[in-house]
Amino acid sequence: MQLIDTHTHLDFPVFDADRAPLLARSRALGVERMVVLGVYQSNWQRVWDLVQTDSQLYAAFGLHPVYLDTHRPEHVIELGQWLSRLAGQRQVCAVGEIGLDYFLPALDRERQQSLFEAQLQLAADLQLPALLHVRRSHAQVIATLKRFKLQRGGIIHAFAGSREEAREYIKLGFKLGLGGAATWPQALRLRRVLADLPLDTVVLETDSPDMAPVMFANQRNSPEHLPAICEALAEVMNLSPERLAEASTANACAVFGW
Repeated sequence: MQLIDTHTHLDFPVFDADRAPLLARSRALGVERMVVLGVYQSNWQRVWDLVQTDSQLYAAFGLHPVYLDTHRPEHVIELGQWLSRLAGQRQVCAVGEIGLDYFLPALDRERQQSLFEAQLQLAADLQLPALLHVRRSHAQVIATLKRFKLQRGGIIHAFAGSREEAREYIKLGFKLGLGGAATWPQALRLRRVLADLPLDTVVLETDSPDMAPVMFANQRNSPEHLPAICEALAEVMNLSPERLAEASTANACAVFGW
């Protein structure tokens, strides 16, 4: 199987001790390309430095809603400057990780919305896909995306919504990112939704080092777990792992223009 991990945080310090052998093991298992997402202004350089060490790593840059208290108004301006300066570089693939998080009550929703819209505007202006964090905020994210109508769409990271929400995202040109969450047997609603998803709408991800699948419970998640995630999700979707791998890889290439 040839796979693409569309959502990782391989720049995080938890990988510092064994990042190179981890990448080698992942490649040996068929995980050829991986996307590393920036989440706040002070880790963009770290992300970019990392992807420069490996031609099959790709960078996305954004201001994640969970880190709202660390973001400053000037960081949006700096993000635009980063993306403009790196425009045309093959290893820059998206704006992200951006979005809305209504799960954590301390995160001011108006500030989140303003930040989200400013970054969607950058994606629109620079004709880049957007990689979205959506937690208990599907209705607001969908309403916002309907206003922006991004030409290149993007990916709904760790999709865990309803069938109706899936349909709305698909109509807006977005793929649905699937990872470790649906491998857990207690994720009954999500597993039912996955069984009905069109194959041309899904991409695979790990969210490394977070969201470990059930077969690696309580362990650091890693791109090398993606083949096992693919196998588990293929069973839920009543597909062969090879077919899911082929489709998800093609869908990721379509999003990123590879």
